[in-house]
Amino acid sequence: MADDPQRNFRSAYYEKVGFRGVEEKKSLEILLKDNPLDLEKLSTFSQRFPLPSMYRIHVWKVLLGILPPHSDSHALVGGYRKEQYQDILEALEVMRYINSSTPSTHVYLRMFQLESQTLPRCSETSLPDEENEDFLSISRAMEEIVDDPVDCYWLVKCFVNQYHTKFGDSVPHLPKSLEHYLSQEEPRLLNHLKNSGALHQLPYNLWFRHCFAGCLPESSLQRVWDKVISGSCKILVFVALEILLSYKIMLMGINRPEGVVRFLCNIPQENTDAIVTKAIDLWHKYSGTLIHAI
Repeated sequence: MADDPQRNFRSAYYEKVGFRGVEEKKSLEILLKDNPLDLEKLSTFSQRFPLPSMYRIHVWKVLLGILPPHSDSHALVGGYRKEQYQDILEALEVMRYINSSTPSTHVYLRMFQLESQTLPRCSETSLPDEENEDFLSISRAMEEIVDDPVDCYWLVKCFVNQYHTKFGDSVPHLPKSLEHYLSQEEPRLLNHLKNSGALHQLPYNLWFRHCFAGCLPESSLQRVWDKVISGSCKILVFVALEILLSYKIMLMGINRPEGVVRFLCNIPQENTDAIVTKAIDLWHKYSGTLIHAI
């Protein structure tokens, strides 16, 4: 879409006086009036701008395929999703895989396993193991973002499925990509991490398999997930990169790899919004994503 100088001026003015996102919110509201919804336009919007909190979950549901593009079917399909959730829940209770004291995130895992035909035999069930930690971490974070358990389950299930289907082949290459961009931004820090033996022990699972669940507070995490859900796993590289850049001085003073890992697994939580904002800026810088108003 061609740039509108007047609109771009208004956006810059709103941002300057503290109303960043006013124009973007209006643009999203226009997109959400389309019937059927244009998934490509919604994805592009989510890539360029943070989703307003009042629309975030709805847009996630549409982009993840939980709700169809046709808005007039949303209520009907939402009802089907709720019924399916209840049916799976009752089946697991009858089979004694879950009970009233089972943590909700473990309930979601068993539901996911039943639907994907990976449910272990009842005699073999125990507490979920390391193999399931990706799913559980994302579930715990999603619970902090979404109140309704039905919505939470469907969002976790579809997020995990989409991530593995769309990005499964790319995820193993993300650490190398991080190394490349770190060499561009801060080669001294990269050399320090290499020389101390920390580079290959960085918390890549936390960053690239848990998608920063358990690392970032939910207020920051959901802005990262906007980008992942709308089609980019590369944003995860730039969040990791910005964490390293933000704590460069601290990391340069740690010489043992376990010390580096311990710090990065427990980063201070008060600065994460700024880190995510800078990470998105870096992502736009390197990916060439246009950030003009739609």
